[in-house]
Amino acid sequence: MDTFFISHGSPTLSIDDSLPARHFLKSWVPAGLAGPQPPRAILVVSGHWETDAPAVNVIHGTNDTIYDFYGFPDQMYKLTYPAPGAPDVAKRAKQLLEDAGFGPVAEDRRRGLDHGAWVPLMLMYPEANVPVFQLSVQTARDGAYHYDLGKALAPLREDGVLIFGSGSATHNLRRILRTFAPTSHEAAPRWAAEFDAWLKESLLGGRHEDVKRYQEKAPYAEEAHPRPDHFYPLHVALGAAGEGCEAELIHHSWSNATLSYASYRFATKN
Repeated sequence: MDTFFISHGSPTLSIDDSLPARHFLKSWVPAGLAGPQPPRAILVVSGHWETDAPAVNVIHGTNDTIYDFYGFPDQMYKLTYPAPGAPDVAKRAKQLLEDAGFGPVAEDRRRGLDHGAWVPLMLMYPEANVPVFQLSVQTARDGAYHYDLGKALAPLREDGVLIFGSGSATHNLRRILRTFAPTSHEAAPRWAAEFDAWLKESLLGGRHEDVKRYQEKAPYAEEAHPRPDHFYPLHVALGAAGEGCEAELIHHSWSNATLSYASYRFATKN
């Protein structure tokens, strides 16, 4: 099972048909992007769940839908994604992380799916019939730490678990160009365009060490990610694919001229 990084951008991805990224995600199953068979379970590492130490949600029934956004159209607060939890797989992930020295890993038995998980999933797997659980990120740590988190979780792939990080290739809400329509053809500002291009070149060129140390290596790193919450999910997905994995850019578009929806597949070399 390959791993993925999905840029989920704005929560309006859930309703705005003008966004190319929405159509890309809706084509996920027809295109067989994760393989010919549905995954046994899905692990989402979302930029919208931050904890001091790693945590997984262990849900024995149906995941609740968390509306962790404000000031959006009323219809978005009526959307639900009632996917079942994946408690056994979540506990397996917890054990793998603790065996790798990341413990203790907390089990959250109440937390459902934040919009970093359910917004892309409602487009990718609209029937909500694949068990889902989440892993939190630790924004006080660095990219290498999150890469190693992913390495520890790699055995899940052999059990048919789809691992994907959900964030944004660029994410600076203070500098988002809200004056432009989501599908504006206005050119991205230099800070966003150059970081986005650096990320593509680094991933496709196999420069994983540079990606781990992006704050030192990337142009406009602080502008593109004032906080690392939406970027660390990429490191987890990259680490889970293993050393020497090959990256593929599977979608690229912008909204509001500053939010890159660049999304990647990471495949282990044969």
